[in-house]
Amino acid sequence: MIPDGRYVAVVDRIEDGIAAVIPEADGVGEELLVDPEALPEPARHADAVLDIVVADGELREATYDAEETERRKEGAQSRFDRLSKRPPKDEEDAEE
Repeated sequence: MIPDGRYVAVVDRIEDGIAAVIPEADGVGEELLVDPEALPEPARHADAVLDIVVADGELREATYDAEETERRKEGAQSRFDRLSKRPPKDEEDAEE
């Protein structure tokens, strides 16, 4: 069970009418399984960043952090773009 408290969390997935929300806290390796209706409407998608409150092992509050969600999305896209580029050819290797 996830300890009571306030966490930053990410929506991992929504499948079969269940949302898996993962708190980003050291030592918390569990996910909260909740009805997607318990999440703010704009946060009902994978990778949405939330500020949540957990009490008695249940989600009590969830606030969507649109700015952080967008920042992380842009960061991931930037990393993907860098990794997808071919490295420049080394002219010395080409001559051998």
